[in-house]
Amino acid sequence: MHLRGCLLLLTASVLWGTTFVAQILGMEGLGPYTYAALRFAIGTLSIWVLWYLYRSKRASDQRAGTFRSGFRAGIPVGLAMFAGVTLQQVALLYTTAGKTAFITTLYIVLVPIAAALLGQRVRALQWCGALLAFAGLYFLSAHGVLTLNRGDVLSFVSSFFWVAQILLIDRYARAVDAIELCLMQMLICTLGNAVLAALYETCGWADVWQAALPILYAGILSCGVAYTCQILGQAYVAPTQASVLLSLEAVFAAVSGWLVLGETMSGIQLLGCGLLLGGALVAQLRGRELRPAG
Repeated sequence: MHLRGCLLLLTASVLWGTTFVAQILGMEGLGPYTYAALRFAIGTLSIWVLWYLYRSKRASDQRAGTFRSGFRAGIPVGLAMFAGVTLQQVALLYTTAGKTAFITTLYIVLVPIAAALLGQRVRALQWCGALLAFAGLYFLSAHGVLTLNRGDVLSFVSSFFWVAQILLIDRYARAVDAIELCLMQMLICTLGNAVLAALYETCGWADVWQAALPILYAGILSCGVAYTCQILGQAYVAPTQASVLLSLEAVFAAVSGWLVLGETMSGIQLLGCGLLLGGALVAQLRGRELRPAG
């Protein structure tokens, strides 16, 4: 089951990483809030279809008394994800995508710290994997960039909301219906971004039509499939290991940018990819557990 969880989280990383290209193409004519509202709306519709198809199994579990709805649990998860997504989008107005990716994925280090503070056991190899992946992200995204601005601060704040999202999913994934949990977080992100788009952006149907393919790709695969894979995967994988696997999104983003957009990677960035992959492998090894003091 642990292997199954790792494969699900790796699938989420691949889909999120390749969606980076779709975001660049989709936001050529759309504002970030409008694009996000549309992609999460498609994601909500995708998860609703899945929720509808599983209605018979859900009814059977309800009769057996083994079903627990995920709608209520999805509210705090959705709010954390909405805050993280929104802060990332605003940060991109002031800083580069590479620095945003690096600072946001500080959750690789913050997740094991938070997990330890909450009394969870964190293995020594998981700490090593997290630190190795953190070094990889630095070389991949922010090597040689030392200045900070408003966007960097917003990216840093967003990382705490991603920590909250990962830990909340770890808390609820085994206890409630995963489809309903994912559906609620998609709905919250849709409504939140729709409100922001209505307040701060304007767009025409021609712009939406032009961005239809990137919106559909991000909506169905990134939102609908990837977030479902995250919730299902975290039911079998510890949050520290999950955060390292999810951070591989940066590698897949770099590779997809190279294949589709023609972006190049330096030797330092390739080293960063190698360290990230190494960190992900180390974090999955079994080793001595570090127990919190007390």
